[in-house]
Amino acid sequence: MLLLAPQAQSDFAALENDSGLAKRLKAARKTLGLLQLHGPRYPGLQSHKYDSLEGAHGEDVRESYVVQRTPAVYRIFWHYGPGQREITILAITAHP
Repeated sequence: MLLLAPQAQSDFAALENDSGLAKRLKAARKTLGLLQLHGPRYPGLQSHKYDSLEGAHGEDVRESYVVQRTPAVYRIFWHYGPGQREITILAITAHP
């Protein structure tokens, strides 16, 4: 199950409200779907630990690819939990 943190909800709404970001919105939806259906180990997501961040309770933050090989690279940042079989989406954003 995917849970969206307030920042992720805001990021997703920004993508929905900007018609210029329609391709990124479509890619973000696809990535979230793959994450939910197949889990973070799905090869196309290229999920890996992101060392510069940690969750509110010290969780390891990971990133999954949304859009790559373009000037506007997008990523989804997430961590496992709080419950079993849950993933909390922290942000959907351009790669920092």
